[in-house]
Amino acid sequence: MFVRRTRYPRAMSSKKTLNVTWLGEQRYLGVSESGHQLLIDNSPVKVGVSPMEALLGALATCTAYDVVEIMKKRRTPLASYRIEVEGERADTDPKRYTRITVRHIAAGEGVSAEALNKAAHLSHEKYCSVAASLNSEIVVETRLEGESAAS
Repeated sequence: MFVRRTRYPRAMSSKKTLNVTWLGEQRYLGVSESGHQLLIDNSPVKVGVSPMEALLGALATCTAYDVVEIMKKRRTPLASYRIEVEGERADTDPKRYTRITVRHIAAGEGVSAEALNKAAHLSHEKYCSVAASLNSEIVVETRLEGESAAS
């Protein structure tokens, strides 16, 4: 297991957009540039993932993609693979994650713990853009646009 924080250099990047529409209560629908949808729900009913669960899911799927591809390139393809990700949050607002633990569970012919650890390490330190974003100081710009609710 490795725990190390890496600072990534600032670089020019391509933009990605996700449009989020309020559906009522604490439910939102995110639609990506490609038209894929993500239901975010922070209400007591929970018909979708919460924003913080979505963040964990983004990290897990980003690193999973990398690990599967790295193992394939090393000619040790995985027969099965899953990630369990757990986030610990601060008790006070904004209740950010203070620690995220990523557990890789894999099986396959010739797959060793050492090879899996190397692939996970490469993903975390070099390839996973979500991990890099979590480890960096992101500039968040807020812009306001509005229409009068009373027409």
